[in-house]
Amino acid sequence: MHFIATIIEKLQRHPKRLVFPEGTEPRVLQAARQFYSLRLGAPILLGDRAKIKEAAAQLNVSLEGVRMINPEQSEDLEPFVRRYELLRRVKGVQGKEAREAMLNPNYFGAMMVALHQADGFVSGANQSSGSVLRPLFQIVKVAPEATTASSCMVLEVEDTRFGQEGVLFMADCGVIPEPNVEQLCDIAISTAQLARLLLGTRPRVALLSYSTKGSATHPSIGKVQAATGLAQQKARAMNLDADFDGELQVDAALVPEIAARKLPASPVAGRANVLIFPDLNAGNIGSKLLQHVAKAHAYGQILLGLDRPAADVSRGSNAHDVLGVAAIVGVQSIRYDVLHPEMAQAAYKNKTIE
Repeated sequence: MHFIATIIEKLQRHPKRLVFPEGTEPRVLQAARQFYSLRLGAPILLGDRAKIKEAAAQLNVSLEGVRMINPEQSEDLEPFVRRYELLRRVKGVQGKEAREAMLNPNYFGAMMVALHQADGFVSGANQSSGSVLRPLFQIVKVAPEATTASSCMVLEVEDTRFGQEGVLFMADCGVIPEPNVEQLCDIAISTAQLARLLLGTRPRVALLSYSTKGSATHPSIGKVQAATGLAQQKARAMNLDADFDGELQVDAALVPEIAARKLPASPVAGRANVLIFPDLNAGNIGSKLLQHVAKAHAYGQILLGLDRPAADVSRGSNAHDVLGVAAIVGVQSIRYDVLHPEMAQAAYKNKTIE
């Protein structure tokens, strides 16, 4: 809980506008209300205004400070339709098909974020991942400096010996089933960037496997080894302040006593705060085990590599989870040097001295 409290504090200093396409969903209504009450910014609910008000009244949730937009009645509908036609012209999308897409709140919300009418996007509380991700990938697209869109879960466990005082970043847990070497490298880099932004500390990134430094041989292990080397090279080229190591078993990544026996010289082993899984099976299973068996607080999926901040929340999320994800998405839209001015200045000084 301490982690989300610090995220909320950061966002209170730099409030943002977040769009929630599921305007009548009870958990979203409650989270939007808390978002405004905590002075995190302006929540925007999409949907029929009468239905949103009716759902809020049933929950006894105030809509003060909450903006409501019905895509069907919005003055932006036609411009959004034309913009979507341009984006999808290669696929032959136009006219009625484009208009129907923009009447879908997820598409309308994605267009709002793409055109900077909102700073971030949070959806998925009562919808499948595909219905959330599809409009984002079609409209927002991958960021110019990235080549891979993926996702990250942020989990906080009670035992503060693990991760960064109990906080672990785990990826990819929701997008790419079988990442290749380049994709796995990009997932590691993007997750490290998110960890650095949210924590303000040096990410220690472990690329996981069932082997530690060649204790077994298999093509999947070679992929992790290659991705680790590529991530180290890319981080140096980007001046990304982070450590990467792999391939590591998860106990070697997290437990200092085991790391001391296996990899005493590693800057990551035993101290990892970012865990990169070799495939989606491992990532999804691992994050859900930690969430349900260890009773970890889980926030995600935070989408990585997109040009604008967005998240696909789990259908099992409660209102607090949605609020936590919204706060993280809001903070994603704040530049690192604004969020951590002292650390950014120190990094600049060190760079000039070198």
